Amino acid sequence: METNVQRRTSNAESRPIIMNLNHIFLFLAIVSSLLVLARVWRPGAVAAATWRIAALIVLAITGVTWIFWRGTAGYAGGCVWFLLLFLPAVGLRKMTELATQGNYESARKLGVALQILHPSPELRDQIRLFRRLESQAKYRGVVGPAAVDHEATRSQLRYAPAVLVLILLNAAIFLFEISVGDSNDPEVLHRIGALEPYAVVVQGEYWRLFTALFLHGGLAHLGFNLFALYVLGPPLERSIGTMRFVVCYLISGLASGAGVIGLTLIGLVRPAQLVGASGCIMGIVGAWAGFLMRHRHAAHARQRLANVVIIVAIQIGFDLSTPQVSMSAHLCGLVAGFLLGLVLTPQPKPA
Repeated sequence: METNVQRRTSNAESRPIIMNLNHIFLFLAIVSSLLVLARVWRPGAVAAATWRIAALIVLAITGVTWIFWRGTAGYAGGCVWFLLLFLPAVGLRKMTELATQGNYESARKLGVALQILHPSPELRDQIRLFRRLESQAKYRGVVGPAAVDHEATRSQLRYAPAVLVLILLNAAIFLFEISVGDSNDPEVLHRIGALEPYAVVVQGEYWRLFTALFLHGGLAHLGFNLFALYVLGPPLERSIGTMRFVVCYLISGLASGAGVIGLTLIGLVRPAQLVGASGCIMGIVGAWAGFLMRHRHAAHARQRLANVVIIVAIQIGFDLSTPQVSMSAHLCGLVAGFLLGLVLTPQPKPA
């Protein structure tokens, strides 16, 4: 998300903008639960029953806390969402990866642990299957897959070098931010390179278009952006290549800032101080959309494009309900990335 901070140019004191985590988690718990229900609510779909129940529990707890303890409803809903929806989804995916690598013992142990949060009949059947496969592997004298797992882990570390470097770079710059002052203080952000239309247009400080991409207004702002980069970045980098990914990331971010300045000059948005990498990240989302539209006949392209549309819809809904973020910056980055995606070609596969 791109933090939108009003910075006063008069002698009045600038107030730091603190992101409302309760609001963010509330939005996340409600919207993600509704999306789960929309995907799995099919009559007679027994396999989806556990997910339906989990999503309904998240909504129920969030709703009750909203009625009685509104100030903590987001935190309560977010915690339940993390335990009942997020962790099981990530864990089941990891369990499948382990089984694919032949590491049935680790897959079984992970499945047993996941049963605490996701006690579904399908998971119990998978655990029994892994137990049989594990016994068969030991009976045949198959060497454990530790070496294979090690190689897989190492390859995953090399999977998206640009994403890894960008995550480390953003984290390092945030450490610099907090070393010079409060990362939520507009005056501190101004001194170290936040994007401000007046400073760029009138004072010619064009470098702010670049530096603002690596600044963040607080740890929560940084965390959400880096998590989004970690989730969305690697698949695109693998598809188009590292150098193209970096170019797409930076051009989208620069276009995001330039677009906001242009909209400010014509009076469509109010002058504000901007920081954050979300213009770049929305550029990644847009690039995915353009890339998938160009190659829409490829396998799974339509389903992935539908997922991108859902991400954009969620982001727009969040922007409309959260005054601390800049929808204009997000949309400008999205459009820039989309245009780039239309001309991107897949990375050539090694011979």
